[in-house]
Amino acid sequence: MLPASKQNREGRYDVTKRMAKSILVFSCIALLAFAGMASGSRQTGVTAPGQPTSGPGGADDLFPSVASATYGNGADKVYVFTPQPSPTAAPLVIFTHGWGAIYPTTYGAWIDHLVRHEGAIVIYPVYQDNLRTPPAEMLPNAVTGIKTALDHLRSGDLAVKPDETHVTYVGHSMGAVLAANLAATAARSGLPTPKAVVADQPGKTWGPQAMQIALADLGQIPAGTLLLAIAGDSDRIVGDTDAKRIFNESTAIPAADKDFVTMVSDSHGTPAILANHQAPVSRMPIGAISVMRPGVQPGPPPGPLDYFGIWKLCDALCDAAWYGKNREYALGGTPQQTYMGEWSDGEPVARLLVKAP
Repeated sequence: MLPASKQNREGRYDVTKRMAKSILVFSCIALLAFAGMASGSRQTGVTAPGQPTSGPGGADDLFPSVASATYGNGADKVYVFTPQPSPTAAPLVIFTHGWGAIYPTTYGAWIDHLVRHEGAIVIYPVYQDNLRTPPAEMLPNAVTGIKTALDHLRSGDLAVKPDETHVTYVGHSMGAVLAANLAATAARSGLPTPKAVVADQPGKTWGPQAMQIALADLGQIPAGTLLLAIAGDSDRIVGDTDAKRIFNESTAIPAADKDFVTMVSDSHGTPAILANHQAPVSRMPIGAISVMRPGVQPGPPPGPLDYFGIWKLCDALCDAAWYGKNREYALGGTPQQTYMGEWSDGEPVARLLVKAP
């Protein structure tokens, strides 16, 4: 039999061991719980929705392929993409890129979709010779490139002629500011009158002076034009400042004909849906144009922010402006406009937010 003093020591030791074990188990549980919280509500094995089979943003293309042509040099260079086989005439999308995205393959998936799904001619002016092109020169450069493309299209060089009564100006980032400016100055520049404007994540009219681009008088965008100003809730590059300005300053457009839309990030499944500044970027060849920015590979593939967000909104706004259909997918904060599909477990993807800024 152990002496009493030793029994006390052994008893205290056993209690200490049990306490240490309990603390270790509790710590492990707490750590796992924290890890779950740190990863948001992301669920293993839950995947994002794919492209819908039909409707705005859908896979029901009107044309099987895309042809491409290139004209001009430097900042006056312009790319033209047309549906194949060539229709007699086609509506027109003038697409202005973000800062430095002089290769249209940066938006390859979106441009390919516009041509094949909407049956549109897409004109892509380069407007920058390089990153040193002053912002003040970008609008006139874009106008020059667009006019060059229109001259070739009107002459029949590309087999299909532009229907200049069905025109949408589309842009991303700095190109979204340019798209709004082109729409506002179209009459005095001799460009086609806009029926719709899509300004996706526009910027910047603020920040370092050398990288600022000024907004035109957007009150000159004519009534009857439909407009979407789109921001991303995780866009740390331009935020929503200029999207709000474009919405607010297009004063001739009635409130019913324009919306301010915010794309919402969602981490419920894998990979997470991130509404950042790169949301519309999906690099791929278009027609015969396959050149990527040096050091950059094709990808990422399109995803829900394309199918249910940017592509859907742009398709539907074009349809509403050109043909008077699918307006409920483009404007008004309707369930059709804000719907973003469902995760594979049936959980709805975070909806678009539509509100006045």
